[in-house]
Amino acid sequence: MTSILEPDAERQGRPETQGRREFLATRRRTALVELTMTVLTVAVAVLIAFLVVLATGKDATGALNALLTGPLERTPRIGRWLADATTLALLGLSVAIPFRARQISLGAEGQVYAGALASALVAIHLHLPPVAAVLVPLAVAALAGGALGAVPGVMKARLGANEIVATLMLNAVVVRVFDYLLTDHIKAPDSSAVQSAPVRPDSALPLLSDFFGVPLDQANIGLFGMLAVAAAVWFLLARTPLGYRIRITGSNPDFARYGGLDVPRTIEWSFVIGGALAGLAGAHLALGVYGGLQPDMAGGLAFEGIVVALLGRNNPVGVVAAALLYSYLRVGGDVMEQQTDVGSEAVTIIQAVIVLLVTARALPELVKRYLARREAR
Repeated sequence: MTSILEPDAERQGRPETQGRREFLATRRRTALVELTMTVLTVAVAVLIAFLVVLATGKDATGALNALLTGPLERTPRIGRWLADATTLALLGLSVAIPFRARQISLGAEGQVYAGALASALVAIHLHLPPVAAVLVPLAVAALAGGALGAVPGVMKARLGANEIVATLMLNAVVVRVFDYLLTDHIKAPDSSAVQSAPVRPDSALPLLSDFFGVPLDQANIGLFGMLAVAAAVWFLLARTPLGYRIRITGSNPDFARYGGLDVPRTIEWSFVIGGALAGLAGAHLALGVYGGLQPDMAGGLAFEGIVVALLGRNNPVGVVAAALLYSYLRVGGDVMEQQTDVGSEAVTIIQAVIVLLVTARALPELVKRYLARREAR
């Protein structure tokens, strides 16, 4: 009688089993290369910054120590690190999705302000039930950011406009409109500073300090929301038809067209989803970090979100890791400036070197060749 169970040796010899094994090995090798590249990039950038500080004759060792250990010395600094990483990760994800469709979107800045403005207006003026008081402003922020992202998406996909120019010009318009509305119409009447009234307590993102009983500055439950969003983005890109279309469009647009995919619609969706995520980043600033609207509340975070996306290789998991690493250096740079005679320019050097190394594609190839030689032995 023949057993219904196939011998392991026979099953393992099947072509499909061998192919799957090779596929998984390739994925592991790629993930290892990406992780190695991220760590090497940051390490080389920190080393170059150290050498630059050393060349100026200042206390390079003390500066490096403050940069690397300062953020962990006090819990408020940890909280600031986590709050910063939350915003940066959302911005990195917002940029990574158009990047995966081979679209260079620089519109995160305007989308952040649109999301912050929309969420704050709802959170300040609408009376909502407790849970809805948080969820509705977040949804409105995502809609505002997504609607703004649709503009350059449609212009690129339907009219052939350059997406870089379109997003940059749109940023300029949105930021000016935001400043005008905040200064002339939304500013709190009893405040001497240019800022809006605070959002209602029910709409503010709960602080992590209230849960853990230690001062964690402005770190809030947006951190867990960001992790959920990153998981959703990973699922979108890896497990859904839209994610497949985005990946194929980014890999080879001509092949995608030949295969019958609607490339213009895919490009539009990549901008819309990216804009929605940037809008959520704006809501995090308005509802969690500042508790209202302030001028220049996004600072240079939108640009740094691009760096985070590049550092994370446009992979959702990598973007979250890169945001944690990058915001750690940002907080460490402030500590270094406070405790030593070295200014935060060292962190600017690190940022510039990271961008240069990330865009140098020769380094990943060197790592891949090294791993390939090791496997061949």
